Amino acid sequence: MEEFLTPTFWFAVGQIIMIDILLGGDNAVVIALACRQLPDHQRTKGIMWGTAGAIILRVILIFFALTLLAIPFLKFVGALLLIWIGVKLLTPDAEDDHSNIKGSDKLWGAVKTVIIADLVMSVDNVIAIAGAAQTSGNADHQMPLVIFGLLVSIPIIVWGSQLVLKLMDRFPMIITAGGMLLGWIAGTMTQTDPGLVAYLPQDKVWGYAMGTAGALLVLVLGKVIMARRAAPGSAA
Repeated sequence: MEEFLTPTFWFAVGQIIMIDILLGGDNAVVIALACRQLPDHQRTKGIMWGTAGAIILRVILIFFALTLLAIPFLKFVGALLLIWIGVKLLTPDAEDDHSNIKGSDKLWGAVKTVIIADLVMSVDNVIAIAGAAQTSGNADHQMPLVIFGLLVSIPIIVWGSQLVLKLMDRFPMIITAGGMLLGWIAGTMTQTDPGLVAYLPQDKVWGYAMGTAGALLVLVLGKVIMARRAAPGSAA
């Protein structure tokens, strides 16, 4: 029980909530699109059941991700993917990825659409949340940590998505901080990769250094890509 009262635990919870809000904003759009053709009296049910199914599926995927990250060098691969996701967060494309999501006028059809779409879109969330959960330092509490973080963040996404989006539009630094957070997690994941622990110092100072390096790498790559897009004659 004492483990749940430590600053490390709550820092990891905060990371999971921020990751899920930043990377899961699309979930609210998916739910709205999937349920838009339902009769009014079924829309709430569609949202509730679809969200519940998506949460359960996400927890199962994260459980497997936590297990797989124990394999040598998979954390390193996951870290590279998180760097890429963080850069994408800072350099969004103008394309609409939701045009192919079809609504259904049947309750379970809409629920199925929400769950399948969430599965397709969950790779980034799963890897990032699994990495954040491992920063708690206690393997026994990683799944409770994940579940708690998801239960807090999912209602924010579903019912507070408009507020979250407005805050992000008004304070772009939130997006920048989110991208750098993914870089931080990537750096700390690399330090604890089973295939690299023999070659990297495992003290906290080195962990902070690697986390900072990952965060700065995402920031620099994002700035470079945006500068290229804004340059005269750019194809973007």
